Amino acid sequence: MTKIILIDDHQIFRMTLRIALSDCPDFIIVGEVDSGAALFAMLETTPCDIVLLDINLPDMNGIEIARLMRTEYPDVKILAISCENDKETVHAMLDIGIEGFISKQAGSVNEIINAVHAIMDGSEYYGRDIAKLIYQIYVAKKGSTEITSEFTSREKEIIELSRDGLLVKEIATKLNVSTNTVRNHKTNIFQKLNINNTLEMVQYALKHKIISL
Repeated sequence: MTKIILIDDHQIFRMTLRIALSDCPDFIIVGEVDSGAALFAMLETTPCDIVLLDINLPDMNGIEIARLMRTEYPDVKILAISCENDKETVHAMLDIGIEGFISKQAGSVNEIINAVHAIMDGSEYYGRDIAKLIYQIYVAKKGSTEITSEFTSREKEIIELSRDGLLVKEIATKLNVSTNTVRNHKTNIFQKLNINNTLEMVQYALKHKIISL
């Protein structure tokens, strides 16, 4: 059972999301709050697996909340669901290492449900419009510098299976290895490329013809 905390200062949005998520038998909403202070007070006494985080809150912004969570509650996953989807915000959240980001304007309740499932299975999840911003950030960050990292055959297999949309658990089954092995390989790839998410990994590999569509 995935334990979820909702943090958003719009009551109607929280209510809509709570009703939709409550229909999923493997989700349980263990709390909902409208401020950063209330979130951290709840986390002290309420174990949870993932926080669905609004960026624009009355007392703290989501970037500050995510950064504190990474220090104080590093095992709790973060899915940002926000209207704040400019490059600077997305870049900051990626640097913190959140597991997913969906725009309120472009996302849907079903996409949020799919995102939570994907994140809890060990993958990252970014909405389509957020993915476009990530690619722009990636291009700007790499500039004209060519990275010449070498990949092992196993790393290339994992990149190819990630391109096909397989989650960590599915890749592990396909390759007959443990999920920890897959995660370790992905961590090595991320370190080689100085990135921190699967989307950038696949984009790099396609751009540099390590894999093809």
